[in-house]
Amino acid sequence: MNITQDKVVELDYVLKVDGEVVDQSEPGEPLTYLHGHSNIIPGLEKALEGKKAGDSLHVTVQPEEGYGERDEDNVEDLDRSDFDDEPEVGATYYAQAEDGSVLPFTVVGVEGDTVQVDFNPPLAGQVLNFDVTVRSVRDAAAEELEHGHAHAGDMHDHEE
Repeated sequence: MNITQDKVVELDYVLKVDGEVVDQSEPGEPLTYLHGHSNIIPGLEKALEGKKAGDSLHVTVQPEEGYGERDEDNVEDLDRSDFDDEPEVGATYYAQAEDGSVLPFTVVGVEGDTVQVDFNPPLAGQVLNFDVTVRSVRDAAAEELEHGHAHAGDMHDHEE
């Protein structure tokens, strides 16, 4: 069975940036996603189209097909009083946008009462190098299609 729209795919991956491993699936815990529903970055999803269980591939994803280009307008200064505790450089925090969505950001500097934060994804502007092995491909269940994502085993839980 080939990877096409609405298939549930399990894959093992290693992600490297500049030759360094920055993320990887754990042994025996493959990444499971619903193909064609923007659950993974576009460049990787396109490269997996048509592949099947057992296939291994190396995929290089440019920023525009990954986490986007870095945007310096996404670096802002916040007031230290906006933080419940002492802001830590390098730590990720979450802000709630006006529409209710949650925006992760990273503290990049603290000077006096000013905290400089970066709303860019940590891998924005980076060329991503994936080594991927497809473990399985199956048809999605009706519920998975309805929800727009894969349900891995008994671990499915919607918190609403």
